[in-house]
Amino acid sequence: MARKVAEWIGRLGEVWVEGQVAQISRRGTATVFLTLRDPAADLSVPVTCARDVAARPGLELAEGARVVVRARPDYYVARGSFSLRATEIRAVGIGELLARIERIRRLLAAEGLFDAARKRPLPFAPAVVGVVTGRDSAAERDVLVTARRRWPAVRFAVHHSLVQGSSAAASVIDGLHRLDADPTVEVIVVARGGGSVEDLLPFSDEGLVRAVAACRTPVVTAVGHETDTTLVDHAADVRAATPTDAAHRVVPEIGEQRRLVDGLRARAGHVLASRIEQQERWLESLRSRPVLASPQRLLEGRSDDVQQLRQRARRSLTHRVESAERDLEHARARVAALSPAATLQRGYAVVQRADGALVRDPGAVADGERLSVRVVGGRLPVRVDREDVQP
Repeated sequence: MARKVAEWIGRLGEVWVEGQVAQISRRGTATVFLTLRDPAADLSVPVTCARDVAARPGLELAEGARVVVRARPDYYVARGSFSLRATEIRAVGIGELLARIERIRRLLAAEGLFDAARKRPLPFAPAVVGVVTGRDSAAERDVLVTARRRWPAVRFAVHHSLVQGSSAAASVIDGLHRLDADPTVEVIVVARGGGSVEDLLPFSDEGLVRAVAACRTPVVTAVGHETDTTLVDHAADVRAATPTDAAHRVVPEIGEQRRLVDGLRARAGHVLASRIEQQERWLESLRSRPVLASPQRLLEGRSDDVQQLRQRARRSLTHRVESAERDLEHARARVAALSPAATLQRGYAVVQRADGALVRDPGAVADGERLSVRVVGGRLPVRVDREDVQP
């Protein structure tokens, strides 16, 4: 199978490939060995060429250089390895590099990685700030010293990475992953000092830009000088002009915050004092009202009203009683006038049978029947005897 692969690759002929020189070795006098890296795919391929190809006039072949190589693919069956045998090497110019970066920028912008809606606000006063920067670099000192001077309580989680060369993008990506996985880190600063377009090229690497956009932790970039702009600046949540500016953005200035707190305290005290004075004036106005200044005066007035109402009620009740007494007297007089007792007083008598029935007709009484005669002085028992009645 390996031989079939070798035969198929051998029939491909020469191809043009673009990459970054990751390693170069000039052993001996006839052959130069290169390692060509594809930053977008993280793929490295060994390249061999004749010395005169590498020493072409105007070609400065060094690690980190971008080149275009015309080569023939070769597959070594014994080791199962793939390599290229170069017949021509050309340096990639600045214009070509910028055009490549612009193509990557348009691609990532079309995917929405640079949208403003993706930008996250930075925490107000982060307890731990992650920093990805070069070891013992001026950018590291600028960030740490400035941030500690502004906010002495801040702590740092520093990841030293390569910031230049073919491995820089992968090294920075590793640092981002480590700090983004740390739950104590609240914001990440990617810092590097100034340099040429070639020096800052790793920070326009597509893989690094995607790693910045994928971070869950807010990212601040401070790459190069104020006029330098790399693709990671578009994907970051905040782009700082310099590492010092990044420190100004991630932590507040303690003196300014103290002045702000003092101003707020003074304002709160003034508002509270004004509110107390207003309430005191309101209470004083209430106290000056007659009802509160002399509450008994209100009671005195009500006492007079109650006394008048009592007198009015007494007069009304007396009038009602007197009227009822007169009515009663009139009724008593009418009853007395119509009473049987009054009739008896005039000499009349009431004759009743034994069962109490009144006798109205003499013919209705039997001879010898006992009756009761009621006169004004009392009752008289009588018996009917018609024989003694004189005609």
